[in-house]
Amino acid sequence: MTLVVDASVAALWVLKQQQSENAVAVRHEGPLIAPSLIAAEIGSALWKAVARDNIARNDALIAIRDALLPFEALVPMEDLRIRALELAIELKHPIYDCFYLALAERERAPLITADKRLLGLRRKMKSAEIRPL
Repeated sequence: MTLVVDASVAALWVLKQQQSENAVAVRHEGPLIAPSLIAAEIGSALWKAVARDNIARNDALIAIRDALLPFEALVPMEDLRIRALELAIELKHPIYDCFYLALAERERAPLITADKRLLGLRRKMKSAEIRPL
């Protein structure tokens, strides 16, 4: 089964934190897809980790390359932009997360996330399944 993975999960592949083992296990559960936005979000997480001295600069540069390798496809944000904005408005939620929701809805694939705010949308989001990591 195809899974949509958000940046909260993918960042755990390269930033060793609580739940990293669970995140790595997701890579073996089926084909993984994400909106192309995920590259920027993983990059932002790595930048913060470097700024906090949690990871070395060179390790972060390697990690940004390696973090996208498990994905079968990265769907262009442009393909999801209208539905993502509709969802953001309907759900009163930041559009960044709604790109993942729009992709999960379109592909009829569960969205796997470690983001508590996004998990909070499970009751409101009837057209896509949101699963906790």
